Amino acid sequence: MRTYYVFQSKAEPGLRGFAESSTGEALPADLGPWALAQQIGPDEEWNQGISRAVVAAGILENGFYLSGPVNRATSSHPVIESDRVEGTAVYDLHARQIGTIKRLLIEKVSGRVLYVDVTFGGFFGLGVHHHTIPWDKLSYDKELEGYRTDVTEAQVQGAPAFYGDDTVWPDRRREQEMRDYWHDVPRGPI
Repeated sequence: MRTYYVFQSKAEPGLRGFAESSTGEALPADLGPWALAQQIGPDEEWNQGISRAVVAAGILENGFYLSGPVNRATSSHPVIESDRVEGTAVYDLHARQIGTIKRLLIEKVSGRVLYVDVTFGGFFGLGVHHHTIPWDKLSYDKELEGYRTDVTEAQVQGAPAFYGDDTVWPDRRREQEMRDYWHDVPRGPI
């Protein structure tokens, strides 16, 4: 995972900008000036009210990510299409690929991505295993062009299959089993 820098716009109250540089040179100048508010290291707790993976995707797409009200039309793309995430490799902290994102699991009411279905193993679709991990455990790594996680391959392999092949379908028992496994707090019904 990377270090992120959180900036506060002096011109737009409530607007925060995320960047990978402590100078914030990638942030839109017309929404500044920007003041550095916080540095978040890879091992520090993430409590920004938005997924670290979403911020990483925004930085990948635009060089920055904005959070909060913006009082102008912007050419930035604060979202990433699901087909750009699906098929992306997942790496452990040692840059070893442990799987591939098969699909996103989105909470119907809020529209938030809660989990990802990660596949690993197999050859030409045979012997592929599906396991589900929380979306918040992923952080996009530009150098690897994939998602990095502190989750180990053994943890992924031991995770319950919440969704995967046609015979596995999300239900309350599987949902609770997965939350218990990941020590995940409920963020909304599935």
